[in-house]
Amino acid sequence: MTYVVTEACIKCKYMDCVEVCPVDCFYEGENFLVINPNECIDCGVCEPECPAEAILPDTEDGLEEWLEINTKYSEEWPNITVKGETPADADDWKGKEGKKELLSENPGKGD
Repeated sequence: MTYVVTEACIKCKYMDCVEVCPVDCFYEGENFLVINPNECIDCGVCEPECPAEAILPDTEDGLEEWLEINTKYSEEWPNITVKGETPADADDWKGKEGKKELLSENPGKGD
């Protein structure tokens, strides 16, 4: 089992999860974070830290696509270990559905 970041993170990217991760397995995209499933130790400390409720265990139904997305981008994007600045409009995007098409493939700044 691993944890994955899902659609709810897109355009929110609160990053509260990053600093609690004991193995630094978060990677930053322009408007989304991902977890490297090969580095995640399944501790679950990140899940309750996410204000957008975007982090779920991969054992939940329907997360195969998000596991693939997390795997792909964690190999391309920079690692992040420190909480960065939350987007100014994050609260406006929180809870909105249908954001998948807004996922940017561009990397974030990293630490």
